[in-house]
Amino acid sequence: MLLPFDGRVIAYDLVGPGLGPVVCLTHALAADGGMWAEQVPALVQAGFRVLRIDMRGHGGSDPVAGGYSMSALAADVVAVLDRLSIARVHYVGLSIGGMIGQAFALQHRDRLISALWSDTLPSAPAGAADVWAQREAAVRQAGSLAPLADGTMERWLTESFKQRKPGRWQQIRDTILGTTPAGFLGCAAALQAFDFVPNLPSLALPVLVVCGADDAGTPPDENRRLAGLVPGARYEAIAAARHLPNIEQAWEFNRVLLGWLGVQRGRS
Repeated sequence: MLLPFDGRVIAYDLVGPGLGPVVCLTHALAADGGMWAEQVPALVQAGFRVLRIDMRGHGGSDPVAGGYSMSALAADVVAVLDRLSIARVHYVGLSIGGMIGQAFALQHRDRLISALWSDTLPSAPAGAADVWAQREAAVRQAGSLAPLADGTMERWLTESFKQRKPGRWQQIRDTILGTTPAGFLGCAAALQAFDFVPNLPSLALPVLVVCGADDAGTPPDENRRLAGLVPGARYEAIAAARHLPNIEQAWEFNRVLLGWLGVQRGRS
């Protein structure tokens, strides 16, 4: 569905039983709501409503010119919740989706029941400017994300997954190619300019941090550090997975996710 907002549209999808608690899912850079396809049936079967939101310039959402911020991306989530009259959600975000989730938690705590952040970071990594500059230049020169597709897929998923599920692997790669340059570049700006470390220790919220054990881009040590910054938060690794454990090891990720939500379900 398309939500008109501020002269553009935000694409979202809401499925599941009408009275079920809502799980809000936000995706990785150069992905879209389709990256949660392995989670939606399990969540709906467990009685949850599932809300997937495409970031600016990703999936069906229009891009916005210029650089973005995590706060602005979190505000897009608020806009969808407000339009749908959803008061509070369980928030699940992966990669930049987890960073948006941290911004959302710090700025809109009253809208949250719990949070699960996966394969993400609490602050922009030092020394990454050169890497991002190269990626941004490649996208601008090509007018697409084609130069980044193969390297991204290698960081995201193992070769064994590609051999095991070639159709799904190709689908994910095609989603990278479908991301607008403006959306990628805007989010790249956000990824280089955030730091939640000083504020996370004051966050009073049930938080679980999950990470693929073989994720090199947002490594387990950084995810453990993130969990350690939030009082009472815990960390759980997903073995034999890189940056997208929800896809590569979907059964195990769903076990962790549903176990977490089951514990939190009584909260209102």
